[in-house]
This record gives sequence, C-alpha cells and structure tokens, in this order.
Amino acid sequence: MQSQNRFLDDLSRLATGAAGTMAGMGREMESRFKDRMRELLADMDLVQREEFEAVKEMAANARAEADELRARVEALEAAGGAGAAKPAATKAKASKPKPKPKADPSS
Repeated sequence: MQSQNRFLDDLSRLATGAAGTMAGMGREMESRFKDRMRELLADMDLVQREEFEAVKEMAANARAEADELRARVEALEAAGGAGAAKPAATKAKASKPKPKPKADPSS
C-alpha cells in the first residue's frame, strides 16, 4: 500500500509539473505571437484611427468648400450672361529662340 501511495504522489507531482510547464509554454507562445504581430503591423505602415478620422474630416471640409466655390462660380457666370464668359486660358504660340550670330574667327 505504501508503494502505491508513493507512486501516486510521484505521478501527481509529475502531472502538476507538466501542467505548469505547459502553461508557461502557452504564455511564452502568446508573448512571441503578440511581438511578431506588432512587428508585422509596424512594417505595414498603417495609420492610427485618430489620424484617419482627422484626415477624413479635413477631406469633408475641403469637399464642402469646393462645392460652395463651384456654386459661387456658377452664380457669377449666370449673372454675367452667356456672352460674358471667356475661355479660362489660351495658349500662346511657342516661339523659337533666335539663333545667335556666330563669332567671326578672324577677330
């Protein structure tokens, strides 16, 4: 009976040690996984949510301002009449540079 009790005690200690080792390995694997994921995300050059929201708001404001300016231009064009509108830009003919007179080698 004594030998069976000792055997069970040893088996119990072995199982407890194995469970502790497995738990430690699990924590280590989780830690390494998190570190690796942080590295991968850092390499992806992602932006934080706050930065994204700020740029999104700036884009919305710029869009609203562009719409207001477009409406003002259309109103001014309508008030000026159809004949008053001129083309925005005309291209001038590109002139070739005049050739320089060659220096006289005898002087």
